[in-house]
Amino acid sequence: MKNFFYRIFALFFRFYRILPVKENRITMLAPHPGSLHDSLSELKEYIENKGGYEVNKIEVPSSAAGFIKFFLLDSRILATSRFIFLNDNFMPLADLDFSEKTVITQLWHGEGAFKKFGLATDIPDDIKQRVKKSSEKLTYIVTTSAAVADIYAEAFGADKSKILPLGSPRCDYLIRNKENEKNKESVKGTNPGKKKILYAPTFRDDRESDSALLGGTDFEYLKNELGESYEILIKLHPRIHSSGIPEGVIDVTGLDINELTLACDTLITDYSSVCMNFALLKKPCVFYAFDLEKYEKDRSFYKDYRSYVPGPVVTDYRQLPEAIKNPGENPGYEEFIEFNFDYTDAGSSGRIFDRIIRASQE
Repeated sequence: MKNFFYRIFALFFRFYRILPVKENRITMLAPHPGSLHDSLSELKEYIENKGGYEVNKIEVPSSAAGFIKFFLLDSRILATSRFIFLNDNFMPLADLDFSEKTVITQLWHGEGAFKKFGLATDIPDDIKQRVKKSSEKLTYIVTTSAAVADIYAEAFGADKSKILPLGSPRCDYLIRNKENEKNKESVKGTNPGKKKILYAPTFRDDRESDSALLGGTDFEYLKNELGESYEILIKLHPRIHSSGIPEGVIDVTGLDINELTLACDTLITDYSSVCMNFALLKKPCVFYAFDLEKYEKDRSFYKDYRSYVPGPVVTDYRQLPEAIKNPGENPGYEEFIEFNFDYTDAGSSGRIFDRIIRASQE
């Protein structure tokens, strides 16, 4: 069924390719559900503030009416765009024949390198071939550091010459706002006077593991051990099919991860790249890896997990309170940031604009 929709989109796109490319038309294409301050949104705002460009945003639809617009209108915008930015793999890309003038840039939706992704993982052959064909259409792939260039080239099946270590617009937003005292008051249902612990586990590759993800942790025990000065917030990944949020904790699943990163004091995660952003802001991270052995077999990482992550690793929830209250010194913390981020200056949107848009028009 998906391949049928890909072909329909390509058919409309091919029809609109008879129209000329608009020199000032820029499209932010979001196959991955974005958030209020993700890299596409931040770059869009930066370009709009510059002025002189028509900036569109296209999101992959989830309704019948949305697909009609997607086929009839969005394909026209995409076919006539001078610049296109994505935050994930867009599978129809493999079948689209763009103008030689069109510059297509992959921003991706995560920073640095942590768990393996893309072509470095075990994915079906048909998807693998489509990812490779889609990557051939990319002009550039933006990363947060030169050190991860080989990793991204492998993940996309692209030549390393396409990799531009210019930074992440999403990180621009976080760095600009990290000292804002209003952050503590920005999460509805929380107490500004308490320390906020965000538990943000990533998804597993099977529904059964996802549904049992929270069941093995006694959150009442954590609350009692941490005391009244702490509160626990839980944000589940969109792909997690959970049996529900336990009582006594605050469900923030529907809230913007960037706002939560700014508002929360400490992160508990397992294998999620959200740790990149907490580390960037120099906030403590605790890694609750109760199923590490299984996860390493199913997905694996680019580096040795225990020695790479920027914080203590625990495998039992009863170890969490001590790790949260006394995270201790992590000798690899600065090395982690240095490896994954070439820039911490909130200037990534400007670098991307200058290197990709302005340079292409000179």
